[in-house]
Amino acid sequence: MLDRIRASIPALPPAEQRVAKLVLLDPRAFASLPVSELSERAHVSKPTVVRFCRSVGYDGLADFKLKLAGTVNEGVPFVHRSVDEDDKPGDLIVKVIDNAVSALLKYRNDAAGHAFERALVALAEAGQQGKRIEFFGVGNSGIVAQDAQHKFFRLGVRTAAHSDGHVQVMAATMLQHGDCAVVISNSGRSKDLMDVAEIAQRKGATLIIITASGSPLAQLAQNHNQILLAADHPEDYDRYSPMVSRMLHLMIIDILTTGVALRLGPQMRPALQEIKRNLRSRRYAQAQDDQ
Repeated sequence: MLDRIRASIPALPPAEQRVAKLVLLDPRAFASLPVSELSERAHVSKPTVVRFCRSVGYDGLADFKLKLAGTVNEGVPFVHRSVDEDDKPGDLIVKVIDNAVSALLKYRNDAAGHAFERALVALAEAGQQGKRIEFFGVGNSGIVAQDAQHKFFRLGVRTAAHSDGHVQVMAATMLQHGDCAVVISNSGRSKDLMDVAEIAQRKGATLIIITASGSPLAQLAQNHNQILLAADHPEDYDRYSPMVSRMLHLMIIDILTTGVALRLGPQMRPALQEIKRNLRSRRYAQAQDDQ
């Protein structure tokens, strides 16, 4: 988070640059001081402090301070530890788990709440109005798309997942205004998914793109004022079997599912309860102790 703030300084107005430098000078103090003292120390107005927090991607001062406190107080370092050929099983366990934990904690601090709010509003409205919510992904991301469809269809919405390139193009072509197209990509460079996103956008659907910031897919979302849920991580997207990115994408889907479920409210609870009852009948009864 501090690296992100440092990199953003040249693009900020002079007054907000002073706030950024105050953060970097003593992040712990910034996370705990009231806005009046922060504005006095930076020689800016109180609204300027809030504008700075929004300029660097946060919802406001409270959101910024909460995530800043997490950054400076976490015991797990945000460092990606590459595995080596001579690593023992114990080393592999530590490195793989540390990579996953550090990536999740970093994402918690970097995630833009306003982007999630836009996504949740669009998905909930689509569900309430009987519109389609369709998930698109290829390869590893196709698996995440299928998981997303599995979670969303239990909410009683019209949903589907597509991983075949030809079917994706046809599905995107049939989308309409009010539908949602959720495009999931680790690299953000898949031509198939770029085509899908452009078609869905032309058809008037709301685009929700889960990918790495700075990628072509992310640029497409920003250029058309669509919704970008950026998922950045230190893992090379050319890796044969990416793991950290899949965990981040699955976590984002869990956040979206939970948020939509809360917005759809009590009307969906009877259906969920009935699903659980019917699934329970598909399980073997608990074994009784031998007499």
